[in-house]
Amino acid sequence: MCVCRSFMVLVVLYVLTLQVGAQEALVPADEQQRPQMVKLGTIKCDVVESTPVVFKGQLYRFEWNRRCKNFHFIDVAAGKTTKPFASGYTYCSAFVDNDVVCVTGTSPEAEGSSECRVEMFVSHDLENWEQRNALDLKGWGICNTSICKADAQYVLMFEIYQSKEKARPLFAPRFAKSKDLRHWELTPPECEFGINRYSAPHCLRYLDGWYYLFYLEADKPKGFETYVVRSKDLMHWESSPLNPVLVASKEDKIIANAALSAKDRERIEKANDINNSDIDFCEHQGKLIISYSWGNQTGQEFLAEAFYRGTLAEFLCGWFPIGKSATPLASPTR
Repeated sequence: MCVCRSFMVLVVLYVLTLQVGAQEALVPADEQQRPQMVKLGTIKCDVVESTPVVFKGQLYRFEWNRRCKNFHFIDVAAGKTTKPFASGYTYCSAFVDNDVVCVTGTSPEAEGSSECRVEMFVSHDLENWEQRNALDLKGWGICNTSICKADAQYVLMFEIYQSKEKARPLFAPRFAKSKDLRHWELTPPECEFGINRYSAPHCLRYLDGWYYLFYLEADKPKGFETYVVRSKDLMHWESSPLNPVLVASKEDKIIANAALSAKDRERIEKANDINNSDIDFCEHQGKLIISYSWGNQTGQEFLAEAFYRGTLAEFLCGWFPIGKSATPLASPTR
């Protein structure tokens, strides 16, 4: 009897092992076993910061129109643009929580000013917006922002280009926390990405106790590439052994929007492509919808799309696979 029971246990364990192996085999990966993203090509010119989100079951793309200086959403399926809002605000991102849309943007007086505000715009219908202040920081300069939900609280990442705290690298991240998306508290100064070099952040996510931060590395021979790091406490970070996440490639220049004019297509063809930055993504209908920017980092800017055929969890965990050691990064020093 004991022998039969032991045999059955072994059979069950073997079947479970086969199932796990089959699931792992289904997760899309490239030749280096990195999560495989498929680039679809360029959809717009002169658009950089963009956030794909799902709101009430529909896929939207949130954009900052630099020419008109406002924010708006695009219903991707219908191709319709919502009415603009947040006139004059800059550097934006969108976050959806329980059918509530929260947009963060930097105050118009931010650049060249000693005062900087991160404002939040909240809506239940993408038409009517409530404005509230998230951060009001004197002596700071702030660019990109990103919000994620971490268990019972929310975390706001904001990108600093000047700080009253200390001399620090350009475009480094800091963080604030909130329990209600109304009242935000700065985390201690040690909560930063302390790698002491250019590390422009854009996208923050949270999964199973880990914060995942996607940011831009500057490498003169290669250009600008997207990397990912993770942390449990926002202080101690480790870099993916599979970095970089995104690099400039010929697929960036694929025309993915039939409405692009002949002039825009010529600009795309002639553009110098040394940059893949400003990644953001959301899960929709069994895959990850990804937006990113490419160009030359000095004025030539294009918005492109990609996708990952898998879940958000698979994508995030895929950059830190079991059996491959992540690289610990230096902690902040003061």
